[in-house]
Amino acid sequence: MNKNRCHNIRKNLELRAKIMTSIRSYFENKGYLEIETPIRIPAPAPEAHIDAQPSGSWFLHTSPELCMKRLMANGFERIFQLCKCFRKGERGHLHLPEMTMLEWYTVGHDYLDIMQQCEDLIVSVALSICQAETIQYQGQEIDLTKPWHRMTVSEAFEKYASESLSSAVQNGTFDEIIGCEIAPKLGLQKPVFLFEYPAALGSLARSKPEDQRMAERFELYIAGIELCNAFSELTDPVEQRKRFAAEIDQRRVSGKTVYPLPESFLQALAVMPASAGNALGIDRLVMLFADASDIGEVVAFTPESC
Repeated sequence: MNKNRCHNIRKNLELRAKIMTSIRSYFENKGYLEIETPIRIPAPAPEAHIDAQPSGSWFLHTSPELCMKRLMANGFERIFQLCKCFRKGERGHLHLPEMTMLEWYTVGHDYLDIMQQCEDLIVSVALSICQAETIQYQGQEIDLTKPWHRMTVSEAFEKYASESLSSAVQNGTFDEIIGCEIAPKLGLQKPVFLFEYPAALGSLARSKPEDQRMAERFELYIAGIELCNAFSELTDPVEQRKRFAAEIDQRRVSGKTVYPLPESFLQALAVMPASAGNALGIDRLVMLFADASDIGEVVAFTPESC
């Protein structure tokens, strides 16, 4: 590693440490308990487009979500975790196969409440790190003052996409269009919450009671970068089992590894209270505050340097 790169990495790692401290302080002041769950688990969430890294006959978790929700089902009401997550084959300027994730869950709240918590958390970090409610990223000033912009998925497709939302869902091009056509245009001056996903793409989110065609899910975009993915949590084990079965079918058709169903998680859903949660990529958050164009600039080691 040359001297200039070593200096930049050290500076970014010092910034990273301050951001982690600020995040912990935010949640502790809000009455959240920091917890740890196993990294190695018998069954990951069987999502069609996320591949888990095998670890013997088990797997390294792609997210702590399943175990954290089991804690919620056992009476934990406000919890957060900072941990490593593993996703096989993910590598790019915004992706690492071993990444750091922040996840938090709270009883009695929904995805709209989590939007407000996102605003509060990131503004709190900005004030701690920059002493300002703005950041400079790749020559663009991003205004973090609240409230942040909100756009439905339907509105985003109408404004930016080359294909209709219904067609993209039917043809399996939804993720490609979000990533290539919509995301780069979001949050360039002020953060944007992209919300109200089609129920077919609800993952582990509950459907809106007043409109079952939509899921109570959002993603946050800042400077064209997807930063987090949040839900009002689905707590119906029958519906969740059906969704997992559909994901498993997609994996089988695609020739991917078929994961066992996470039965302990499905059993816990039957007693899990109404709640909401969020998964936020720490490496990407540090990128924004470090004004780094590549995720490799904000970690001590990349897969190539190990």
